[in-house]
Amino acid sequence: MEQASQQQRHILLLAGAGEARGIAAVLARRDDCRVTGSFLYPPRSFGPLPVPTRYGRFGGEDGMARYLTAERVDAVIDATHPFAHQISASAARVCARLAIPLVQVLRPPWRPGEGDRWTQVADERAVAAHLRPGQRVFTTTGRATLEHLVARCSARFFVRQLEERRPPEALGNVRYVTGNGPFSVEEERETLNALEIDVLVVKNSGGAASQTKLIAARTLGLPVILIARPPQPDVPRVETEAGALNWVEGL
Repeated sequence: MEQASQQQRHILLLAGAGEARGIAAVLARRDDCRVTGSFLYPPRSFGPLPVPTRYGRFGGEDGMARYLTAERVDAVIDATHPFAHQISASAARVCARLAIPLVQVLRPPWRPGEGDRWTQVADERAVAAHLRPGQRVFTTTGRATLEHLVARCSARFFVRQLEERRPPEALGNVRYVTGNGPFSVEEERETLNALEIDVLVVKNSGGAASQTKLIAARTLGLPVILIARPPQPDVPRVETEAGALNWVEGL
């Protein structure tokens, strides 16, 4: 038993995307590896991973390097959100420095289809140029970049949040809308209709679970402003849970 334990590979799973849960569930059943999950914050939209999990920052790239060394991490799976580019870039640099194998799990971005009225922009700051005064805008881009989104813009923003809270007083044109998905296409249609939305603004996260709002906008003929993903690190990459598990097999 002790010999088997010594042969276990320690895999650090940087979580945040939905794929992390499926990867953790499969790897947790294996005898040849042990997995440690890592979140910046405890997840609010779903429960804990089925593996031991740490929370919080690493303390910069040097802190991450110390953690990987101290915990004898043999490989890293980056299954963070497609817009968590800072941690992805840091993990890529640290793993390269320590010669630790790393793979990024990055689902394909959404592509426009027939009937879609999409305008693609580089970031939140570029959205305002495509809005008119008084337009009612529904967005799921989150609070972290909200000020960039609404700055110098006289549109009215309805921002979906997971929990009830008040928007900052300085953002008088913002109203929070509480909701915890996933949502069906019909639920998204009802929300857009009830709020009398003129424009939908979303990040290009990809994935089927959150694509329902785009389908709802298409059926209602609403324009969509799609925020492009930030640059990604130059690392080995897969698009699915299965791809990540196959990569583990090849270690």
